[in-house]
Amino acid sequence: MKNWKNGLFTVAAASSLLLASTPSLKVAAEKNQVVPQGKATTILEGTNYFGDMDPNEVVSIDLVMKLQNKNDLENYIKETVNPNSSHYRKYLNVNQFKAKYAPSPSFINSVTSFFKSYGITSNVHPNNLIITATGTVAQLNKALSIELQNASYKGKKIHSTKKNPVLPKDIANNVLCILGLNNYSNLTSRAVKQPVALDPKDVPNGPLSLLPKDLQEHYNVNPLYQKGATGAGQTIGIVTLAEFNPDDAYTFWKKAGIPTKPNRINVTDVDGGSEWNGYDETTLDVEQSGAIAPQADINVYVGSNTDTGFLDAFSKSINDNEAKQISVSWGQSELSIDSYVQQQLEAPEYEESFNQLFMQAAAQGISMFAAAGDAGAYDETRGDDPVYKLTADFPASSPYITAAGGTTLPFQFHSTSTGMDVKVSEERAWGWDYLHDYFQARHYPDTDLFSGGGGGFSTYFRTPDYQLGVSGVNNYSAIDEWNITPDFANATFKKPTIISGKGTGRNVPDLSMAADPYTGYAVYFSDPGQPGTNAGVATYGGTSFVAPQLNGLSALINSADNTQVGFWNPQIYRFAGESSSPFTPLNKQGAENDNLYYTGTPGTLYNQATGLGIPDVAKLAEKFKATKK
Repeated sequence: MKNWKNGLFTVAAASSLLLASTPSLKVAAEKNQVVPQGKATTILEGTNYFGDMDPNEVVSIDLVMKLQNKNDLENYIKETVNPNSSHYRKYLNVNQFKAKYAPSPSFINSVTSFFKSYGITSNVHPNNLIITATGTVAQLNKALSIELQNASYKGKKIHSTKKNPVLPKDIANNVLCILGLNNYSNLTSRAVKQPVALDPKDVPNGPLSLLPKDLQEHYNVNPLYQKGATGAGQTIGIVTLAEFNPDDAYTFWKKAGIPTKPNRINVTDVDGGSEWNGYDETTLDVEQSGAIAPQADINVYVGSNTDTGFLDAFSKSINDNEAKQISVSWGQSELSIDSYVQQQLEAPEYEESFNQLFMQAAAQGISMFAAAGDAGAYDETRGDDPVYKLTADFPASSPYITAAGGTTLPFQFHSTSTGMDVKVSEERAWGWDYLHDYFQARHYPDTDLFSGGGGGFSTYFRTPDYQLGVSGVNNYSAIDEWNITPDFANATFKKPTIISGKGTGRNVPDLSMAADPYTGYAVYFSDPGQPGTNAGVATYGGTSFVAPQLNGLSALINSADNTQVGFWNPQIYRFAGESSSPFTPLNKQGAENDNLYYTGTPGTLYNQATGLGIPDVAKLAEKFKATKK
């Protein structure tokens, strides 16, 4: 940990990139007694089962209930952000949501009574959408007619079951899916290896190792501070899967000269909390969001690194209903989810189990933000088995989350080692193809270029109403610049050409801000669990910054006018089409403005590289300030 840290707030010669990661195995429910999770011969090819689990070992699972009256809920959410509606900014509390849109208390009682008859305890989440059932292996085996076994998959020891769980039909009919019978997980913080460093002789000129004040100046946040906005009275929520040192955040704010509210960080370990793998992600989430809204409280929900931990962390943060803005910088590509579903490794309802919670958040007036990914339009190119196919990132692809995309700020450098000049003359979509010639001269493989702001089309969620009719949505311009092998396992650069086409589904991202590690941000942290030990600053990038920054901006905007903005997306798409739009579309077309595939289209409001573009935060706050007409 010593070799990648610099003195506090000095310029880093190179950057590190934070990425999202991947959730694990699920099981699904059908409208009968069987709640299938797939056949062992197909769902876990490569899994080695080597014996029954200890019958006395305790295991917890989540039964995810089906949302009730979904169409009515969709309409209500729209009304809460429509100034012409009688429900404008009239949000539900958790009990009101539960009464209208969750299964009835009598049904929930029937489920808990069923498990109680086997000696299994039940914890009903406040929204009545999730029941966490905890019992011994023997009790769960008997209740669900399964056989939990010890197994190994991809070198990890797990538990799993070859048999599909069975529930009484009247219960199974209202169960969306069960999580936790398989506990394999790929959820790791994508604080991946340090990106290709500039040659030590090649010192760039431009915005490097940015501080919060740089964001505030560049995106015109300062007028809010001049009005007295500080985030006071607001609570920021962070959902994460790694522990962190809260002291690091306090030190960061102090060193940056940001006066903050004392004792503002509250950490909740969900399902026992997590480990330290990915703690840099949690650290930067807290530091960035808290720097923008310095007087806001910060609730950090640390979920265990499991399927149920990820879901339960969201459930806890939304059901607490304290934070009126929540961000997450973990996720996985829809391509990987689709692959797992086809192999019966995932439940088809996996994404919907989270989406139900995001709908609840919208109905309660909680603004949700998610990182759109850091591999450009090819979100599944991280990790040991890259797949060079176009895909979007989840949960950013949920229509009830604001997807945070990424840009590169203007910068330049002359390379003494190669004699080359690299220059980004204006803010553009983040895609490292602009570094191709430089990387090639330094003999780096073309696959090292696959970093950029996530964007594209969801294959799971339809195009939401708020995107329909917006110029650029479901149409695209793109840069054809990769020779991709037939097995999608490798890619090489070719001469770029501009192409165009049409797409369907939820378009991501929604808006973008600076995310390229080469024009990245300073992060202060120390060794895991040892605050102040081996402490220093590294320069990071990624849409992992944009999501918590938007989270902090939401708290700042809410505090500026003592309001609760609620679900951003329908509002910001409306604002983009109005006079004096708070967004500058990055719609220049060509290889100087792409996320490795998608680029801008002149004259449009939207593109799949940067969404609606970059915000003028002061203007955005004025738009949100609008009162009922």
